[in-house]
Amino acid sequence: MLNNEKLIQDFYTAFQKKDFVYMQSLYDDDASFFDPVFRELNAQQVKAMWEMLIHAGKDLRIEFFDVKANELEGSATWMAYYTFSRSGKKVVNRIKAQFKFKQGKIIEHKDQFDLYVWAKQALGFNGFCLGWTSFFQNKISQTALKNLDRFMAKTKSAGV
Repeated sequence: MLNNEKLIQDFYTAFQKKDFVYMQSLYDDDASFFDPVFRELNAQQVKAMWEMLIHAGKDLRIEFFDVKANELEGSATWMAYYTFSRSGKKVVNRIKAQFKFKQGKIIEHKDQFDLYVWAKQALGFNGFCLGWTSFFQNKISQTALKNLDRFMAKTKSAGV
């Protein structure tokens, strides 16, 4: 197994164990993160995001597979199973992750998933009716970023 394949395996194994401190340690200090909800995050924010999501995800369970990597980049597919705290609705989210590496750390991490599919599950009728609109998707993102800002202020999380 290549070192960066092991890095991805270690990342998701730590995620399964809800070990956000170890997950944080795998990011470079200049790392960036992107997904359809949080959009662009810097290293401090992405480290805090994983901590926040793990704390919030009381029944969070993940699976990962199809891990591939070379010396510069890698990918994996992962599934998240949890109850969305705001609505109490069950969510199953299939995510395709892409990574870039620098000196044995994650320098860039992009997660892709269908935000409309997520909104229908997490937000029920409102997500079904409005989840496809850019206005509603922007509102989801704004709310998530506000929650992250509040979490970081409350915990003084510098993401280790």
